[in-house]
Amino acid sequence: MKPNAVSRPPKLPVRSVDGHKGAFGRVLIVAGSDTMIGAPAFVGLSALRMGAGLVQVATPRAALLAVLGVVPELIGLALEPRGGNKLLMDAVEKADVVVVGPGLGQSTVARQRVRALLNVERSMVIDADALNILASEKAWPANMRANAVLTPHPGEMQRLGKLLGVDRVPADDDGRTRLATHAAGAFGQVVVLKGHRTVVADGRRVYVNNTGNSALSKAGTGDVLCGIIAALLAAGMDRFAAACLATHLHGLAGEIAGKRFGLRGVLARDVIDQLPTAVMRYEKK
Repeated sequence: MKPNAVSRPPKLPVRSVDGHKGAFGRVLIVAGSDTMIGAPAFVGLSALRMGAGLVQVATPRAALLAVLGVVPELIGLALEPRGGNKLLMDAVEKADVVVVGPGLGQSTVARQRVRALLNVERSMVIDADALNILASEKAWPANMRANAVLTPHPGEMQRLGKLLGVDRVPADDDGRTRLATHAAGAFGQVVVLKGHRTVVADGRRVYVNNTGNSALSKAGTGDVLCGIIAALLAAGMDRFAAACLATHLHGLAGEIAGKRFGLRGVLARDVIDQLPTAVMRYEKK
């Protein structure tokens, strides 16, 4: 069945002028490692910039102080090197949305944590190392309870494609649309196939984003997208709508940053800084 093409992203959720932090969603980020402190910081800061009320980052103890030093507005949770998931799972119970994967690594402990999280019924954004962990399995997990948005770049999509009998990620819009739709249907999740003209698919609908440019071609910008999606999910949007709007705003913030710093000079933090401007421009349309 050919998916229905969605031509434009939805409106932003209405934000109450008298709301408190508990009214705008709680995001938990399970990410980072001893040598990858930027990923959880970027995810967390972008989620806060997009309006999430409370954002908690769960990362190894050795990295946590560095992450909180970069973004002191985050709530910290130290992950123990030998596992021990009780505190983590308690945090999951309190969260509206969980982001898992950026900078996480693929250690035995990381794999155990990813498997445990997938068995929890929560809205989830799955990215980076969590996708690579899934791609290394013999099959897609049959008992997965998470309601997820998967955010692979082409390399991660190629690795996931082995679970679908696909060994190549097309570069053209039609091919990327077919692959994203196929993956979304097979995995039972929303798929965001990143790249030029990012494709969002849920198996029934498809949206091809038209914002963004090479200013976004820097490490960390994918983490920014994760945070935007998470904040919109925490605000109550459904997965497909949140993913469509997030990709549009992410690209728009990249364009604004590119005009300010030039296409070569934009950093992930610059994209985050331009999110409020992107949101205000979008709300005026």
